Amino acid sequence: MESTPSRTADPGAARRNDTQVGFVYHPACLEHSNGANHPERPQRLAAVQQRLTASGLLERLVQIPPEPCPVERLERVHERSYLAALRQACRQAPARLDADTGVSAGSWEAALLSAGGAIAGCDAVMAGKIGSAFVATRPPGHHAEAGRAMGFCLLNNVAVAARYLQDRHGIGRIAIIDWDVHHGNGTQHLFEEDGDVFYFSVHQFPFYPGTGDRRERGRGRGAGATLNAPLPAGCGDDEYSKVFREMLRPALDEFRPEGILISAGFDAHRDDPLAGMQVSEGGYAELTRMVGAIADEHCGGRIVSLLEGGYGLKGLAASVEAHLETLFEARRGDGAQSAR
Repeated sequence: MESTPSRTADPGAARRNDTQVGFVYHPACLEHSNGANHPERPQRLAAVQQRLTASGLLERLVQIPPEPCPVERLERVHERSYLAALRQACRQAPARLDADTGVSAGSWEAALLSAGGAIAGCDAVMAGKIGSAFVATRPPGHHAEAGRAMGFCLLNNVAVAARYLQDRHGIGRIAIIDWDVHHGNGTQHLFEEDGDVFYFSVHQFPFYPGTGDRRERGRGRGAGATLNAPLPAGCGDDEYSKVFREMLRPALDEFRPEGILISAGFDAHRDDPLAGMQVSEGGYAELTRMVGAIADEHCGGRIVSLLEGGYGLKGLAASVEAHLETLFEARRGDGAQSAR
């Protein structure tokens, strides 16, 4: 595709521009720190930016600067007492919230912008300014519970996005596809009794955080709206594609989502230091094609993808590039048949 100058999404534009892909980023997300020598570090975003700039892909993306997420939006997902405690911990930083998760003076703003980035991506896609969006922010979110930070995560960004799509845009059925190597315990628990949000996770098992067994299928009104695909260490592109083809696709054909969110962790990459999977950047491209085909069939191609894990800088950056290039393909309609 021919390069074009960098753009910023125009909220007042009337014409749909769904062949474009949005990129949500804010430099203040670099100011969050878990402490020295921590794998979830600012260099993750820097590596992604450098790779996309060097390849020329960044200038082809529609740049979307986020605003901080309003606290009342966070309260649709998180307990008010937890949000107050988190904000206070950031004011007193540096501080540790658990053995894996720390905060610094810049963490509260970064967390609000990360959740706000999810909202900004949703707004741009729903307005038709772009066809899909990638939210390149940190801290990540899928381990965060309603009342607890966990596993490098402060606020559950994808859960905030799901509730926002329901509340603001009237989306009824939402699918959350989580391909981070770790199970998204926080996201599953937040929606396990909600039949309107389908949560799917493929992850290394047994592994941190210990949840995500196949028998976890949701409860009450949400029974059957949770689908876990635990895989043993050592699985790669073929195993992941098979799961998407044989488990995810039939499930979403039945669920018929009106919007798709991706918890896009790239720590199942073969070079990631924190896990034991063997997915390549080409494997992530194929998963993106498959999700794109599902989105085209059921929800007008609408996808908002949010960065979760990925701790080997080269593998992370290469995987994000492959993911974004494939989102462009999906917007052009290339390769959509691969999901069948």
